[in-house]
Amino acid sequence: MKSFLIALCFLITLQGFSNDYWGKTGHRAVAEIANHYLSDKAKANIRLLLHGQSLAVASTYADEIKSDEQFDEFKAWHYANVPFDKTYLDAEKNEDGDIVIGIQYCINVLQDSASDEEDKTFYLKMLIHLMGDMHQPLHFGLKEDLGANRFYVDWFGDNSNFHRVWDSEMIDSYGMSYTEMAKNKTVLSPDEIQSYAKGNLIDWVEDTRKLTKQVYNSAEQRENIGYRYMYDWYDTLNLQLHKAGIRLAKVLNGIFS
Repeated sequence: MKSFLIALCFLITLQGFSNDYWGKTGHRAVAEIANHYLSDKAKANIRLLLHGQSLAVASTYADEIKSDEQFDEFKAWHYANVPFDKTYLDAEKNEDGDIVIGIQYCINVLQDSASDEEDKTFYLKMLIHLMGDMHQPLHFGLKEDLGANRFYVDWFGDNSNFHRVWDSEMIDSYGMSYTEMAKNKTVLSPDEIQSYAKGNLIDWVEDTRKLTKQVYNSAEQRENIGYRYMYDWYDTLNLQLHKAGIRLAKVLNGIFS
């Protein structure tokens, strides 16, 4: 029994240090923001495919299925490891796929009139999630530290890692629900909203990757970070959530409108 408990604690610890996605609150905030920019036609078509489920609820599905081994083929879709001195297009690709390949696959299925409804529902849920993941800068982190999952820091004195800080800990420290986060999103002008919606998938990847290197340089291994770090970086994180919502809406409007 003692050995079992030790092993269980070890597994829980590993799980705690292996996040590779925005936390639930972040994903739901992205989906709620996207809903604000959807056309009425897109909303109606999406509602049919999700059987009335909201985008916010659907946004965490791709993480929820990770514990089921029948979905293991999709795990590599949540990230892409890209060296700082290369673009995504120039970097060596993961033979198991990556986030860009995953997003494009989802779009292709949803645009294909021959796709059945079950597939469209599944890949719509995946798309909602992956578009959020694409705006977490450490999803394009370095292969050698697993996208900063092995970039260890202390968060308010507690053991953590840099990926987890950006996934959830900065967000959770504010104690807001996803609806509160969406309501208190970054205030943008119409011109800024239009600017962030411009471009294509690769443009958006490189936009996020500009931030990736800055984030890596914003802390050091084993550094104790907390309030000062939040003051410096929370607005950037909040803007990424807003960009993700705007761009998710653009993709969905393009598919369903």
